[in-house]
Amino acid sequence: MSVAPAPTAARPVRLAPAAADSITRAIGKDRADTREWLEKSNTSYLATVQRRDFEDRTTLTVGRAAGNDVRIDDPEVAPHHLRVTVVGDSFRVAAVDPGARFTVGDSARREAVLPPSRIGIGRFLLRLSHQRFPAIIVFDPQSPRFAEYKGIAYFPADLAYRFALPLTANAKTDTVIIMSTRGNARRAVRVGWFDFLVGKTPCRLEATRLLEPGVGEEDFGVFFRDATSGNESYGLGRYVDVQPLGGGRYVLDFNLAYNPACAYSEHYNCPIPPKGNTLKVAIRAGEKDSHYLAH
Repeated sequence: MSVAPAPTAARPVRLAPAAADSITRAIGKDRADTREWLEKSNTSYLATVQRRDFEDRTTLTVGRAAGNDVRIDDPEVAPHHLRVTVVGDSFRVAAVDPGARFTVGDSARREAVLPPSRIGIGRFLLRLSHQRFPAIIVFDPQSPRFAEYKGIAYFPADLAYRFALPLTANAKTDTVIIMSTRGNARRAVRVGWFDFLVGKTPCRLEATRLLEPGVGEEDFGVFFRDATSGNESYGLGRYVDVQPLGGGRYVLDFNLAYNPACAYSEHYNCPIPPKGNTLKVAIRAGEKDSHYLAH
């Protein structure tokens, strides 16, 4: 939200030409790597082909046979391949049919207790997603959606949208609810706020840390909307991760702002930016809307 001027409102980072050039080249490389990942990786959003939520159940079955909760009709998958059970913040994975195996990295297993992570069966990857609303997401490197690849559109790199600034810590560290695209109420800690200037306009954004398995103490970021949302950029909003500098200071670089996974695939559960994180100014930096899905 736009706010009254704050004494700590940060201006864009002033950089020597060599440093600015280095950062701009790094942004370009990151974008090239992201495009290649989306186009080719077996973990690409375009590789997702199926999602099954546990909902009020603790166990789901995976296999080729009809009647499985997650059915993968492929000869590499056994008729009754896996049983996956939610155990607290983890998943217990057990092979069912005698010859069935799954992989964790390069290791073939019959049984394992795992944190939220990915496992392999045949050519497929299964993401064991927790987020307090557990689900199994299936990735297929032969997904037909790879044929839809059309690149990723970005605003030109502009270091006027890069800030090095302090976090105004939230003294209360209260818990907030962040709604998701699947209607889930996801709990998060309101870590604090970043104050900065876009042009002459003072702005404030709230930083949060999701209270979910696999999220570390320093894993917080910013979910936001701005005047480009729904026009040049994705309508739901965008995310930007902060980079710690030490001493309570962070880099907030909107050139690294990215779309939620839901901009590319219906198989995700994405946080919706809170109303208070809607900026009246335009942030013409970071990822645009490449229109992979209509929302």
